Amino acid sequence: MYQRILIAADGSNASDLALNEAVKLAAKLQSQLRIVHVIDVRILSGESAFLDAGDLEKALVESGERVLQKAAATAGNAGIKAETKLLKIEDFRQRIADGIVGESAAWPAELIVVGTHGRRGLSHLFLGSVAEGIVRISQVPVLLIRGR
Repeated sequence: MYQRILIAADGSNASDLALNEAVKLAAKLQSQLRIVHVIDVRILSGESAFLDAGDLEKALVESGERVLQKAAATAGNAGIKAETKLLKIEDFRQRIADGIVGESAAWPAELIVVGTHGRRGLSHLFLGSVAEGIVRISQVPVLLIRGR
């Protein structure tokens, strides 16, 4: 059924729950699993007297790599060998959801699994939803796992 499953991981509780579901599904279906984490480096393009953009980008990359290592270890503990990939958003026209869906097409995934925080009201209005963006533009099925 789904032989290539892509999971978007950000280290949150909702993401961890989604990873667990993706790992169970991959084990049951004997699927390939790719775990991606997205960093948004667009905010680093301006000049600042207080921040070193190079240091900040390095910190974002290191943090993203830790998220991927932890997620790969979770999959490995369940007997699933997972590929990992760190994605960077550098184009102001691109959103995090675009990066995830773009990677799902390039790989190519047959299913995207993503956690959602289930925000509503003003917090959803101001923060938006990566999961909602993925659902809107994905050409493949998306499994949403709601955080607790």
